[in-house]
Amino acid sequence: MFYYVLKYVLLGPLLRLLFRPRIEGLEHIPADGAAIVAGNHLSFSDHFLMPAIIRRRITFLAKAEYFTGPGVKGRLTATFFRSAGQIPVDRSGKEAGQAAIREGLGVLGKGELLGIYPEGTRSHDGRLYKGKVGVAVMAIRAQVPVVPCAMVGTFEIQPPGQKIPNIRRVTIRFGEPLDFSRYAGLENEKAAVRAVTDEIMYAILGLSGQEYVDRYAAEVKAEEERQAPKKFPRLRR
Repeated sequence: MFYYVLKYVLLGPLLRLLFRPRIEGLEHIPADGAAIVAGNHLSFSDHFLMPAIIRRRITFLAKAEYFTGPGVKGRLTATFFRSAGQIPVDRSGKEAGQAAIREGLGVLGKGELLGIYPEGTRSHDGRLYKGKVGVAVMAIRAQVPVVPCAMVGTFEIQPPGQKIPNIRRVTIRFGEPLDFSRYAGLENEKAAVRAVTDEIMYAILGLSGQEYVDRYAAEVKAEEERQAPKKFPRLRR
């Protein structure tokens, strides 16, 4: 219930007023039945802008850290994300990927829309990175279409580390649904899930126009942080 209050009364109208999103290809979102909406991830704002313009309810897999913050602020944040249709997923440990897949299949099994960012994390520099194969496993196993989505301009309104977004217009594009029924039964084959994931990422790239990097975003970010010059505290005189 609170999801629709946020969407149509509280948050949705405010986001539309502030960011005046250009919406392209909304007709590609199925009117009913299970489907995956797979998008690029440039900003914290993506979590709210895309759901605000999709007519159906959409559930996203979100990092567990949003739900485990300490104190009153942490509890309020967790309540907000759950009310906004987010499911916490622990991204640490060997079982993290399987846990995300189980949660996602549960959403699809109820005939609902599942939102996912195949890159696995926000882009730290605005480029599009290699997708993780969980989206392919779910698409093949659940036999559902994948609708590619591109957020354009959200990196500029709220890049990583910026708490207050800049007010400017953004574009949200949806592409034609991708059918992977030809891969039925191959969700455990590495070559098959890699091929499906790359096809999804290529479709997102075509919509977004980003520069593509054939490496995982978290891997590149960690490497850049290791190479960055260390900052030393000033010596007191």
